[in-house]
Amino acid sequence: MPPAPPVRCNDKGCVVSNAYGAWGDDRTECAVHRVVYPTSEDELLAAVADASRNRLMVKVTSRFSHTIPKLVTLSLEPAFKRSITYSFQDDATFQDQFMDHAQKHEFADITWFPSQHQVAFRIDDRVPLNTSGDGINDFVGFQLIHCHRRLHSQKVFDETRSVKGKCVTAAAELAYKKLIGNGLKNKIIFTGYPIVGRQGKMQTSGSCQHSSAVDILSTCAWDPRNKGLFFYESTAFFSAAKFKDFIADVKKLQDLNPDNYNGLMIRFVKKSESFLGQPEDSVVVDFNYYRARDPAMPRLNQDVWEEVEQMAFFKHGGRPHWAKNRKVAFLGVQEKYPDFGDFVAAMKELDPQGMFQSPWSDEVINGGEPMKDDGCALEGQCICSEDRHSVRVKATCANLVLFMRKQGFVDTVMLSWVLIQVILDCNFVLLDQYACVFNWPKISLSQQEVILQDYW
Repeated sequence: MPPAPPVRCNDKGCVVSNAYGAWGDDRTECAVHRVVYPTSEDELLAAVADASRNRLMVKVTSRFSHTIPKLVTLSLEPAFKRSITYSFQDDATFQDQFMDHAQKHEFADITWFPSQHQVAFRIDDRVPLNTSGDGINDFVGFQLIHCHRRLHSQKVFDETRSVKGKCVTAAAELAYKKLIGNGLKNKIIFTGYPIVGRQGKMQTSGSCQHSSAVDILSTCAWDPRNKGLFFYESTAFFSAAKFKDFIADVKKLQDLNPDNYNGLMIRFVKKSESFLGQPEDSVVVDFNYYRARDPAMPRLNQDVWEEVEQMAFFKHGGRPHWAKNRKVAFLGVQEKYPDFGDFVAAMKELDPQGMFQSPWSDEVINGGEPMKDDGCALEGQCICSEDRHSVRVKATCANLVLFMRKQGFVDTVMLSWVLIQVILDCNFVLLDQYACVFNWPKISLSQQEVILQDYW
């Protein structure tokens, strides 16, 4: 079943969302004034001109997303195949091996499993089109049934704060990936390395986007309609020398408590001439971790992961990926890209009204200090410097009623709009699933406020 489109409309209007169905810092959907589907360059220019005249903000989307580049210049080259082999090794010396691996193999990457002291080197090279083999890459991480089983385990371990449970799961996951070639298949099943297949079938990692509308089992693993994968992916770019130092620091933390670490994905990119591209050949690290559907729930080992990310971006000068990071990663980004000033100048020239900008881009580009609200560090909106930054008050109607009963007040209470504001000011989020209607007979507003203050 293909993903839902990012823009959805009904008789009440339209909203734009993302692949996870959790838009923005507060996970709300973004209401849009109007949606236009131009079918030609003239229609596209007319739509932008109309938005400019009416001082409207503009967001560009595609069929499946809202962040992937929409206008791309393609370059063609002769068809070829790729040959892939995974080599699993001990991680003792991989900090001295990664550059040699990158230079020897055109499509090389690495997955590091610190808690398992294992590294998976992907030996991935171009081979002639007439090479025998018709393999495909059906990445196990995006297979729906496997993902739901893993997601359930992650949810349980995060909610019970079970590091050991997650570590056992990681060991089983690694063993499973070794057994099935991480989703590589010789036509139907994995029968051994190397896997050789056409570039188009080896570069992709599944076929869910173009699957049958009636085949639920082919749904993309992250599809929110099926309560699929819900995770964050923070990404940093390093020079080779700084990445080696970063590995050394992570290993020091690993020695203190090896159970704390999930996998890190490592790849390599060439220097770019674009204003916001990488100014040098770079090593790229992806930190993937489970994101709780409850925004008040910290990720497991949040303190450890915060330290790893802050070492990456601040101690070792990692440059943030423009589409894969939480807001905190962009602190000081203006100094990390040599052509940042040229980008800002071009942006002001081409978009003087700021039609294609947003509060997020304004804050990142202007370098403003992030707001430090309660719980701001839970989803990377700030660096945690006070206890309240890593805590969001969690409350429900049920325990508020229980508190009221203990105080000797009535069982049923009618909540006025004034009181709603008092509760919101106390960081209480009134969730839709709690049908609480309160009635406060013979209690003044000042008494109500005292009750709530005592409750919090």
